[in-house]
Amino acid sequence: MKSLLDTRTVIPDGRHHDGHTTKLSVRHVNAWYGEKQALEDVTFDICDREVTALIGPSGCGKSTLLTSLNRIAETVPGYRLTGDILLDGKSIFDPDVELEHLRRRFGWIAQMPNPFPEPIRENVAYGARIHGIVEDDNDMDGFVEQCLRRANLWDEVKDILDQPGTSLSGGQQQRLCIARALSTNPDVILMDEPCSALDPGATGRVEELIDELRADLAIVIITHNLQQAARVSQRTAFFHLGKLIEFGDTEDIFLKPRTELCNDYVTGRYG
Repeated sequence: MKSLLDTRTVIPDGRHHDGHTTKLSVRHVNAWYGEKQALEDVTFDICDREVTALIGPSGCGKSTLLTSLNRIAETVPGYRLTGDILLDGKSIFDPDVELEHLRRRFGWIAQMPNPFPEPIRENVAYGARIHGIVEDDNDMDGFVEQCLRRANLWDEVKDILDQPGTSLSGGQQQRLCIARALSTNPDVILMDEPCSALDPGATGRVEELIDELRADLAIVIITHNLQQAARVSQRTAFFHLGKLIEFGDTEDIFLKPRTELCNDYVTGRYG
């Protein structure tokens, strides 16, 4: 009998039947905080150049999974994990994986915009400088402009680059944080409720940006806004009590859920 999670065929070179390459593979992952189990035998793939939405009620394991992908969860006392997570086919727990380099491959966007109280330019330049991505200050201005353009923010801030990032509106601050995340040339962007603090107009601009960025990146987003998940993602993973209940094409998850739990969640019967 085919598992509910076996929604796509993988061929030997790591591509799925739709031609997209697997970027991250989560394999039989269990996670605990002390005695409390947060994830139970989670297995699924995250494809490159796609947005994967993680949905489910509060406390279902979404944040634990997101922070396990870049190994930030390890900083929480009592956290432990079994199973494996592969990035481009290699375990992120391999002994020769340098943790700092691994985390640089993941951009992080938090729920609340959190720019540095430094000039807008420095918000973007900082990561590129400390990671040695841009070593010549003469090249930094062009690099900062490139990141701000990718975040659809350049035209709004090009004349105020010396003002602190905290002086911008909430939506602009979040796009500045996205530009900052892009400054380390990541492979994956992790987003934890990135629009929950934004008004509808700012939310729309961030969603448009997400759609543009997925042309070059894998994006994983946690959202409690089901309409947002339906708008921005190509794949959706539904979690409940630490278990991955359904995973597949977003349209199928929302229009043809295979389990009663998922159906009840996406139709608003509980949340």
